[in-house]
Amino acid sequence: MITVYSDKHRLRNSKTELYGGQLVEPYERPSRAEIVLERVKKEKLGEIVKPRDFGIAPVHALHDVGFVEFLQNAWEEWLMTGYKGEAIATCWPARRMSNRIPEFIEGKVGYYSMSSETSISKGTWEAAYVSKDVALTGAEILLKKENKGVFSLCRPPGHHASFDLFGGYCFLNNAAISAQWFIDNGIDKVCILDIDFHHGNGTQDIFYEREDVLYISLHGHPRNAFPHFSGYEDETGYNAGEGTTYNWPMIPGTQFGRWSENLKESFEKIKKFDSKIIVVSLGVDTFENDPISFFKLKSDNFISIGELIAELEIPCHFVMEGGYDIDEIGLNVVNVLQGFEG
Repeated sequence: MITVYSDKHRLRNSKTELYGGQLVEPYERPSRAEIVLERVKKEKLGEIVKPRDFGIAPVHALHDVGFVEFLQNAWEEWLMTGYKGEAIATCWPARRMSNRIPEFIEGKVGYYSMSSETSISKGTWEAAYVSKDVALTGAEILLKKENKGVFSLCRPPGHHASFDLFGGYCFLNNAAISAQWFIDNGIDKVCILDIDFHHGNGTQDIFYEREDVLYISLHGHPRNAFPHFSGYEDETGYNAGEGTTYNWPMIPGTQFGRWSENLKESFEKIKKFDSKIIVVSLGVDTFENDPISFFKLKSDNFISIGELIAELEIPCHFVMEGGYDIDEIGLNVVNVLQGFEG
C-alpha cells in the first residue's frame, strides 16, 4: 500500500493545550505521525511518496472563504497584538449573542473556533495546507492507479473542522476535501466511514444536506465524549441529505464485540448507498490505552477492522485522524492497513 507523507507536518508544533483545567503539552504532537511512519517503514508496507500541491481551490470548495483567510492570517495578527502565548479562544458567539465577525484577533479566534483546547501557533496554517495535499495526493493515486487502498498520513487531522470552524486539533477537513475531489473527478457516490473515537462533527456539518456523500460515524456517545454537541442517533441528514448520515454513539467501556457489530451494520448502509469509494477517517483512539478516550479495543482488533472493511471490496482511501502519542499508535494504524491488504 502506498503511503503519502510530508515532514512539513512538523510545522504544526504547538506548545499549549487546555485539558482538564490545565495547560498541558498537546496530545496532538509531531511524534504521532513520526511513530506511524516508523511502523510503516518497519513493516515494509509499501512505497512512501510526497504530496503535490493542489492549490487552494479544493479548500474553497468546502470551507468558507472568510474562515480560510482567517486561518491564513491568524498567527501574524495574533503576534501584532503583542500577546506572548499561542492563540486560544476565550469567548464565543454563544446563545442569544451577536453573530457578527469582530475585527480584533481575539474575537476572530472565538468566532471561528468550536472549542478552546486547540491553539493556533506558528506554522499551523502551513501544516494544515500541506495536510490537505497529503489527502488529495492519496485520493489521486487511488483513482488514477486503481489501487485497492492508499494511506494518507495526514497531520494535523481534519474531521472536527467544519465549513467555518476549527477545533479538536483540526483546521481543514482532509477527509471531506478528499471526498469532494472524488466527486469532482467523476465518482458519483462516496462514503466517509469515520472510525475515530470522536464524532466527526465537521464532516457531518459539511455534508449534512447532500445526497452524494454518505457519512457514517462510530464514536463515543456525546453525552460523555467530545465534541458533546453532535453525533446523536437522530442526526440523519437534512433536506436532500436526509438519510445519508448515520451515527453510532457508544458508551464508556465499549469493547470490540459491540463496536464491530455496529461496523458490520454500517456495511449494509454502504452497500445500499452503492458507494464507489470509501474514505476512511482512520482514528485509532478507540484503543484501550488511549489517554483521552474510553473504548477498549485491543491492538489485534485493528487487524480485524481492516479485514472487515476489505470484505466490502470497495477501494478505500485511509486518511489519518486521531490516536494520541502512545507507543502503540504506529502498531494500531498499520494493523488496520495490513488487515485490509490481507
